Formats: sequence, C-alpha cells, structure tokens
Amino acid sequence: MNQQLVDNVILMALAEDAPWGDVTSEAFVPDDAVATAVLNAREPGVASGLDVFARTFMLVDAQAEVTLQASDGDTFTAGQQLASVSGNARAVLRAERIALNLSQRMSGIATQTAAYVAQVAGTHARVVDTRKTTPGLRALERHAVRSGGGHNHRFSLSDAVMAKDNHLAVLAASGIDLGKAIRRARERIGHTTHLEVEVDRLDQVETVVSAGVDTIMLDNFSLEDLRAGVALVAGRAIVEASGGVNLDTIAAIAATGVDVISVGALTHSVRSLDLGLDIAVRATAR
Repeated sequence: MNQQLVDNVILMALAEDAPWGDVTSEAFVPDDAVATAVLNAREPGVASGLDVFARTFMLVDAQAEVTLQASDGDTFTAGQQLASVSGNARAVLRAERIALNLSQRMSGIATQTAAYVAQVAGTHARVVDTRKTTPGLRALERHAVRSGGGHNHRFSLSDAVMAKDNHLAVLAASGIDLGKAIRRARERIGHTTHLEVEVDRLDQVETVVSAGVDTIMLDNFSLEDLRAGVALVAGRAIVEASGGVNLDTIAAIAATGVDVISVGALTHSVRSLDLGLDIAVRATAR
C-alpha cells in the first residue's frame, strides 16, 4: 500500500474521532500513565490491516512500541494474539478505536475473500474485487482482498477503458454501431491501455471480441450461456463473469471456464471481524 494514502486515511479518521482531543482521557487519565494493550482475535479469520493498526498508534505517539505477532494474509484462530502495543496511555486510548475499526474491516474483507477463493480451487479462475468500495478506503480494502488471496480489478476510472451497460445504452440511443465504437476507442487510447467491454447477451460476443477488446465481461449470464460464451471467445480475449456471484454460485461459475470472476460482495457486503484490544494501564512515567 502507498504509505501516504494510508496515513491520509488514518489522520482523517483520527481528526473525525477526536477533533478537539480526547476529552475523556484528558479528564480521567494521568498524562504520564503508560498503557500496554494486546490485540486478540475473538473469532477465526484471515489477517489484514495489521500494519495499518500499528501505524495508527505511531501517528498518535511516535514513541509507541508496536509488536506484530502475525502478518497480513495469515490465518488465525479465536483467542490468538495478533499484536501488542505499549505507549502513553492517553495516546493508546485515542488511537484504539480507529486502529480497531480499520483492522477489523480489513480482516473481515480478507476472511470473506479467502472463502470465495477456496471455492474456485482447481480452476484457473481469478476472484477479483470491484469499485464497490467504501469511499476513501479503497486502497485499504483492495489490499485486504489481496491478503485473502484475491486479485484487484481496475483501481479507478482512470486505469482502464471499461464500457459497461450504461455506456452501451448511450451508444444504442445515439445509433452508433458497437463494433465501430470499439475500434474507434482502440485507435484513441494508448497501446498499453486495457480495453474491456461488458455484454449481457450471447449475440453481442462476436461483435465485441472481433473488434479487438482485451477483456469481455459476461454480465448475469446463465451457466449454460457462460460456457457458450467461453467457447465463442475461444481464447481471443480474457473472459470475465459478473453478476449473481455468491459463495453458493461461484464454484459452478468458475467451472464454466471463465478467466476472471468479479465479486462486489468482497467489499460492499462484508462483516467486520471481531478483534479486541485489551488494555492495562499503570500510572508510571516512561
């Protein structure tokens, strides 16, 4: 992850959580008190965001000492210790909720991604995320997908040309031929720019592939039509399946021979994992 992006997210979250300081800790906790905290898993899962967890405490107290007992991508069991923190008690208490919020969400995404990846084992299909991410947290959530063994789709609208249903609706309403529009787009973009087009009918496949796309997305196709689509493409482009993907359907989708399966649920329907920070405080100066 880009450290500046990570720091920006953490600092914004800290400012939101304590815009004028942590008045509770300032009222109750001696300024020379020292805290030691342990990050414990309260349920099993896959770790992600542990470096983000550590960085949060460091940004509040540069002298804080954080030790990680696991790495992103590691599986863990309930009750396992994942990290420990020692530092100024006020700083630890101020950073606690932000550090937990981010690491819990990232670990939840990694855990869910790992479950999807396990379902496609034995096929060559890649499980990828989408742009259905939490605004401002995309870099962290994309990292979490990778922690769970998944892959990333385009990061933003600036990364690839990807014509979806609404783009094609505009073309159709304007009377513009789809094949010609794709060839014109290919001429306009740089030779390193990836070109993907979404279709929702089998009769669109040949037009799109023969026009020279890099990836064709088969959106909400039945399993039978996915198999037919893969056969029609015949290796001339990457085949991506999208729509109707969940833990009950992904194995059958992967078995159709598609190359990529995009899953919005990796980031938009995830439950944060239950991680806890147990703190002990002593009123002794460092």
